[in-house]
Amino acid sequence: MTRTHPAHRTAGGVQSVSRALELLDLMAGAGTDMSLSELAGGTGMAAATTHRLMRTLLAHGYVRQLPSRRYGLGPALIRLGEQAGLHLGAAARPHLDDLAAQAGETVNLAMLDQDMVVYVAQAASRHSMRMFTEVGRRVHAHSTGVGKAVLAELPDAAVLRLLERAGMPPATEHTITGPEEFLTELGTIRSRGYAIDDGEQEVGVRCVAMAVPEAPTPTAVSVSGPAARLDLAGLEALLPALRRTAGVLAELYATEGP
Repeated sequence: MTRTHPAHRTAGGVQSVSRALELLDLMAGAGTDMSLSELAGGTGMAAATTHRLMRTLLAHGYVRQLPSRRYGLGPALIRLGEQAGLHLGAAARPHLDDLAAQAGETVNLAMLDQDMVVYVAQAASRHSMRMFTEVGRRVHAHSTGVGKAVLAELPDAAVLRLLERAGMPPATEHTITGPEEFLTELGTIRSRGYAIDDGEQEVGVRCVAMAVPEAPTPTAVSVSGPAARLDLAGLEALLPALRRTAGVLAELYATEGP
């Protein structure tokens, strides 16, 4: 099926930039390497145009070419993603601070980066005994509240491809490690609107997370704390404040667009 983006069909040199971005967008959505013919067919571009653009992206490291001659996303995108994450995290920080003050627990902002989740901002709890996750840390999505929240925003087929690439190693004895069981968990998250990590990433820690609606990159905000202080009823009591923060962040990211 041909994938087109009318907003990208501009004239002159800008058209080349738009078409190159369209190719990257197609590859990111596919979640796997692609052949030149698949890229041309997926965007509706001529094969010669597609080849020219891909050679330019390859020269700058935004794509890489495999021995099979197929194309995958390149390492230059990682640096851009990390910097974008830091920028978005800085803009979100006042709102995370507000949520941490209301919840009395640690608040994290994380986003999906390729097949892993990366923490981009944090607001610490006022308690001396609190959860600490280093900003910039990358973790498997299946074992964290933020990871489950962002994966619930994706189609099941895309989730299964991601899990196959990244694996499902157990972080604790409570981690879900089976794809089918995990898809069932995602169905529950979609129906209720939030994810819970009950000792799945770290024993003795509970977390409630919610996706940021319409974020440019799958993003989630969470509140976490020691299980001894934050029972399941306590997690549910945090939902109104968490939902408000997710909505504020959605508005923030929307206004930062062009």
